Parts: sequence; C-alpha cells; structure tokens
Amino acid sequence: MGSIMHVVASIVLLCTLTSAQRGDYSPSHDLCNPNDGFGTYCPTTCGVADYLQRYKPDMDKKLDDMEQDLEEIANLTRGAQDKVVYLKDSEAQAQKQSPDTYIKKSSNMLDDILRFEKSILAQEEQIYQLQSVLQANEKKITDLKQMSMQLDQMCKEPCKDTVEIQTVTGKDCQDIANKGGKVSGLYYVKPARAPEAFLVYCEIDSFGRGWTVLQRRRDGSVDFSKNWIQYKEGFGYLSPDDRTEFWLGNEKIHLLSVQSSVPYVLRIEMVDWEGNKKYADYATFKLGPEVDAYRLTYAYYFGGDAGDAFDGYDFGDDPSDKFYTSHNGMQFSTVDRDNDKFQGHCAQQDGSGWWMNRCHAAHLNGKYYQGGKYTEKDAESGYDNGIIWATWHSRWYSLKETTMKIIPINRIGATGGQESGSKQFGGIGDI
Repeated sequence: MGSIMHVVASIVLLCTLTSAQRGDYSPSHDLCNPNDGFGTYCPTTCGVADYLQRYKPDMDKKLDDMEQDLEEIANLTRGAQDKVVYLKDSEAQAQKQSPDTYIKKSSNMLDDILRFEKSILAQEEQIYQLQSVLQANEKKITDLKQMSMQLDQMCKEPCKDTVEIQTVTGKDCQDIANKGGKVSGLYYVKPARAPEAFLVYCEIDSFGRGWTVLQRRRDGSVDFSKNWIQYKEGFGYLSPDDRTEFWLGNEKIHLLSVQSSVPYVLRIEMVDWEGNKKYADYATFKLGPEVDAYRLTYAYYFGGDAGDAFDGYDFGDDPSDKFYTSHNGMQFSTVDRDNDKFQGHCAQQDGSGWWMNRCHAAHLNGKYYQGGKYTEKDAESGYDNGIIWATWHSRWYSLKETTMKIIPINRIGATGGQESGSKQFGGIGDI
C-alpha cells in the first residue's frame, strides 16, 4: 500500500513539475518591450524553435518515466486484487471449519478486506485519471513536435539573438541608398528637424531607390485601435525581414515629409484576399505638425491602378458623399481626439486613427477582417470600419495587406522607364 501511494505521489509531483516547466514557455511582458533601440529580438521564431529543441528530450524522458510508473502501479493493483481473492477464499473455508469465535474474527477481517478493496478501487480511479492526463500530455507533445518540425524548416540559417540594424545612416531611405545602402532592412535616419535619429524600415531596390516605409498591415497581428499618443509616437514592430505590422508614428512622418525642397511621393500599395495587387501615388505629400493635428496634404493624384480614393467616393447615399469622404486637408483623429468634420466621432466609431472627414473613402488603419468580406452586423458600431479603399473594393471589403511609403518625386522614374499611371518630372536633381 505504501509503495502504491509513493508511486502516485511521484506521478502527481512529476505532473506538477512538468506543468511548471511548460509555464516557462511564455516570456514575461516586462522583458519584451521593444523600442527604437531594439536589442534582443522578442521573441524570434528561431528562438522558439531553439527552446522546443531543448524542451523535447527532457519531456520525452519524463513521459517514458510516467509510463513505467503507471505500469508498476497497474502491476501492484493486480497483485492486491489477487490477494483479496485469496483472502476471501480463505475466509470462506475457515468459516466452514472453525468455531463461532473464529468466525467473528474472520468477519472483522473480511470487513477490513472490503475496505481495502474499496481503497484499491479508488486508487484505480486515480490511475485512470492519470492515464487520461498522460494521453493528453502525449497529444500536446505530438503537437509540439509537429510545431518544432515546422519551425525547423523556417530556420534555415543560424538563429540571431539580436536585431540586425544596418550601419549606413541618412536623412531618409533615399539618402541612405545614395550613400551606399544596398539591402532592404532596418536603418537609422535623422531628418533635418529631428532632435535625434530613429529607426525605420527601408525598401531598397536594384535601381538604387530607397523607400521609407510609414505603415504596414500584413496579418492582423497588431491592434490599430490606439490613442493619440500611440499614433504620435508609433506602435507595432519593425523587423529586418519585413514580416511585422507597424505605424511609424505621426511625429516621425511629419519630420520626414517636410525636410526637403524636393517633394515626396506617397505610395499606397494594397493586396486583396484573392492575391491581386494595386497601388496609388500622391505627389507632394506632407504631414503638418502636431499643433495642426498632423494635417494630411498633397498636390494631386500622381497615378496608379487602385483609383483615387483619397479624393472621396460617391457611395450613392447622398449627393455630397464624394465631397465629405475626401481626405486631402483633413486633420488626424483618434478614439480620444476628435478632429473630423462629422457631428459624431468617426475615429471612435471605427476604433482607429486616420485623417477623417465625414468619414472616409479610404481607411488603411481600420479593423482587420479575415477573409475580407464583412457586414454591418460584423462591425460593432454598424459602420464600415475595415481596411478600405473604396475606388477598388466596396466599403464592406477589408483588404489583406497595405503599405504606405514615401520617396523623393525625382526617383519615381528611376527604373529606366515610366511607371504605369505616373507622370514624369524633369530638371529636379537627386537628393
């Protein structure tokens, strides 16, 4: 009996230790607070794979030990049951051959045996429960092994503990490309009026064009329902492999857009859920200072095949639809700062930050809807709050991916030929 309880206690302790070890999988939020300095990648996919590789052998050994303990308990239980049967048979034989006094003693012994049998049955129930736990753990381990194999395939190169930041610096990504930056990745830039340098993701192509990326939506992993300060400072994650979602920050976008005598072109790239890609360009893009609520201005639609949603759209609800859904000249609004032209609160209804009018025909910071299509019932406010570009898809279609990026206007035609839908500008030197 003592051996059985010892083994059961050991298994309970093992389960406790196993659970504690599995709990270590989630890193403390206090240790994962990326900023412009970054430092430790938090967490890397490869880091998860490394942890699983360390975790698997020890967990496999513990599962083997649990199976051996359960087998030992099962053997002890079978032996105890055989003993109970033997004692019952002996008691019955003794009752036939012994006097009354012995029969009373035997009856008491039989009562003890019955209590012992109940105890064994209770222990068997515990064993069944432990076996269920074991099976559940085995399934989890199988899932972890499968995940580990998938992560192994993703980690073809040795894992890095820190984010790789390129050494070339400049006032924007085109300046970095002019200075010899060859690869897309993370760079520090310092616009003319910026008090200090900050980190950006630069897209640098084979023609030496450097795009400074302002916004990225890819998979809905980052919640864009943020307040004024968060939109001002920026949020999300910058990564050297360009797999993450982020908003660079209104203050940084303002400093980038007003620093040069050569105007910038804002390019908006979009991908729908069928894999189709379109873009729209806007010339002389600028963002005003915070005192003007980061007002959006541009000179004209520069081209593209997605249509000019920034100019508004006639939804057919009212003759004034197009006028009241244009975005040029609009101030930025967030859930806690209402700067729109609507008697209500567009940003609060949509749960995001954007250059709202009454309210929008384009909205790239909207709610991420898997699959794209959504309805008034899906939107908590009943309004079209998805990732919208009305001149391409309807207001009830939320795009899968978006990118906002800027480049000096004289670099748009740097591919050796005119891009589709864009205008040529001559006589403007490189920055």
